[in-house]
Amino acid sequence: MSSTPATHPRVVVIGAGIVGCSLADELTARGWTDVTVLEQGPLPAPGGSTSHAPGLVFQTSPSKTLTAFARYTVEKFNSLEVDGVSCFNPVGGLELATTPQRLADLHRKAGYAASWGIRGEIVSAARCKELWPLIDETSVLGGFHTPDDGLARALLASRAQMARAIGRGARFLDRHTVTGIEQEDGRVTAVVTDRGSFPADHVVSAAGFWGPVIGRMAGVDVPLQPLAHQYAKTEQLPELAGSQTEASKPILRFQDRDLYFREHHDRIGIGSYAHKPLPVDPFGILPYDEARANDMEMPSSYPFTEEDWAPSWDDCRWLMPALRETEIEEGFNGVFSFTPDGMPVLGESRKLRGFWLAEAVWVTHSAGVAKAVAEWMVDGRASIDLHECDLTRFEEAQRSPSYIRERGSQQFVEVYDVLHPLQPMERPRPLRVSPFYARQQELGAVFLEGGGWERPHWYETNAPLVDGLQVPERDAWSARYWSPIAAAEAKATREKVALYDMTPLRRLEVTGPGALGFLQRMTSNNLRKKPGAVTYTLLLDETGGVRSDLTVARLAPHRFQVGANSPTDLDWLSRHAPDDVQIRDITSGTCCIGVWGPLARDLVQPLTRDDFSHEGFGYFRAKETCLGHVPVTAMRLSYVGELGWELYTTADLGLRLWDTLWEAGRRHGVIAAGRSAFNSLRLEKGYRAWGTDMTDEHNPFEAGVGFAVRMDKDGFVGQEALQRTLDGLAGAEPARRLTPLLLDDPAAVVLGKEPVYVDGAPAGYVTSASYGYTLGRCVAYAWLPALATGTGVHIEYFGEKVPATVADEPLFDPKMTRIRR
Repeated sequence: MSSTPATHPRVVVIGAGIVGCSLADELTARGWTDVTVLEQGPLPAPGGSTSHAPGLVFQTSPSKTLTAFARYTVEKFNSLEVDGVSCFNPVGGLELATTPQRLADLHRKAGYAASWGIRGEIVSAARCKELWPLIDETSVLGGFHTPDDGLARALLASRAQMARAIGRGARFLDRHTVTGIEQEDGRVTAVVTDRGSFPADHVVSAAGFWGPVIGRMAGVDVPLQPLAHQYAKTEQLPELAGSQTEASKPILRFQDRDLYFREHHDRIGIGSYAHKPLPVDPFGILPYDEARANDMEMPSSYPFTEEDWAPSWDDCRWLMPALRETEIEEGFNGVFSFTPDGMPVLGESRKLRGFWLAEAVWVTHSAGVAKAVAEWMVDGRASIDLHECDLTRFEEAQRSPSYIRERGSQQFVEVYDVLHPLQPMERPRPLRVSPFYARQQELGAVFLEGGGWERPHWYETNAPLVDGLQVPERDAWSARYWSPIAAAEAKATREKVALYDMTPLRRLEVTGPGALGFLQRMTSNNLRKKPGAVTYTLLLDETGGVRSDLTVARLAPHRFQVGANSPTDLDWLSRHAPDDVQIRDITSGTCCIGVWGPLARDLVQPLTRDDFSHEGFGYFRAKETCLGHVPVTAMRLSYVGELGWELYTTADLGLRLWDTLWEAGRRHGVIAAGRSAFNSLRLEKGYRAWGTDMTDEHNPFEAGVGFAVRMDKDGFVGQEALQRTLDGLAGAEPARRLTPLLLDDPAAVVLGKEPVYVDGAPAGYVTSASYGYTLGRCVAYAWLPALATGTGVHIEYFGEKVPATVADEPLFDPKMTRIRR
């Protein structure tokens, strides 16, 4: 949240593409009318990605946030028109499957649509032929039809929103090339152009693929890679002759060949992602006039590469026999933006206060992004969760130019791929490894990746432990990136003891004379405890939404270690820290091993002179000690529901700590266990994962973490909003809540984001899910209306309705006897 330096803040938006125009409209609608939009090209078609965008809007995405962006874009553009022409053509959308794998994926996509409130249905090949008569339906297995999708007329929408913003006081200036960003005391003060300087309290870079150029002027890195993408138009087709409308058939995706199609009156436009990535240097993209002087239609339009097009043209003709008698009339390679994770980059930079990014945004999501950023700027937060898009989400290791180029290019390759939710990117790996990496490799660790870290999910050397276990067989999809070894590792944790690599979890050190008061103000629980106490607490925003959850250990009167979730937590705390508080990210210089299981004390106690008994080292306590030769900070915490400790030391001593614990644990049957078992065990205990189970869209009471709120504590962020929530409830249960479900069939599994049906209608969606090996059932947590324990529901998994039952939590060890012993 940024402070507003003026009663009527002066905003300069850089870029008058669809995002800049949408943002000017949204800001002025909220009363911020001193808005100047600067554009280096001519208006209304300045030559960026908006000027060539084919305008396809498919709303459904695995991301709830992207879907919300797209839904708002459709709603808004449907309400806008220019000269009697609507800014949106709701022709619908159709995605085809020509392989069983794609058809299954379309069923999964239909589940996303039901989860996020988008109309859609799986249709037969015959129905696909009715919707698109030009296709050869004999090769089609089925399709996914979304009647509310369609074509955004991006330039018209830009004009419409520009006119509305101007009517409220905004101004749009074309032919103004930005040459610098002025700043003073860490805050933006003006934008300099080749035609003068413009004072500003807030500057928003909505420059599209020029974003890195503007960012460099401000000293802010923009993790964005422009890539060129092929688009072509056919000659006139007799089958479309006499068309009275620009398009009447649904926008079409043939993802098995990385293609999409739309009508242009009596022609067909075709886009291809099938070619090799064509990265473009954003610092080498020509200005508008220079591009025109070099025979380019616009800066974003590169020459068509015939050799890249040839295989796609064969695929087009295979799908649509009518194309066999025609040729391509024109084509170009259009430039647009990709990020390492395929999501937009939004928010205010902490390096330069008042400098905002609204980058890597496609037309599909443009109005929704603009609304969210405008809310963020004016109100201090958006009305929907934006953590997937926050510019602070990337680790430092993910910000190098080579990383951004490689991962951005891979995002291009995977645009239409069938991606598993656990599927890691293949390169560059390994990037970040814990000090235990060599030992993990020796144990046959199977690594997945997250935040650049290599994370063991199971260990092949534990395969013999599977013998004799009753582990249900899985379908091919849920069996990807899974092994029955996870069941054996979970069982060993419940019965003996296991070592878990917890190094990738973020650790912050908060110090200084004001540290306690600062953390008391920023978090929901009471941290005013003696050194040695550990507290589970929440970061809330002003509306009471859960920004993050933390574990805070008070190691000394003015020194705290904070277990956080993402770089965004560091950014949030740093923004609010007073001068007498220092915050340091110590993750990379430290490491952590979780030692958990009923024999954990038997393993650890002989290694130290300190008392690790329950009486001497209670639950949620911390102690600085030595294990063998290794100084450690030990915290009596358990995220798996078993006795044990999180053991922290410096990275240089990490390998020695692992070897010390491993050697001491041999007589107790110690194993190394991975994230797959970990996730199963934590769901059996009902432990939440922030960003998956709860976000700032949820308050603590409905998320089931109200125990971490002390309403009698003085003055913490979000307290007033939570009090209003409690007053509104008047002792009643929240209308919705994060609900534990047990699948009825012991062999059934779901993975997350599936829709949940109550009385036959979609009522919510699954957040986290994993097979509970101790319980013999799959556990799924879902956001649902308040339902009584025992209520039957159905979860849609690849088109099948899987029965499940509302359960009480925690599902395992409700009296916490296993942890507190």
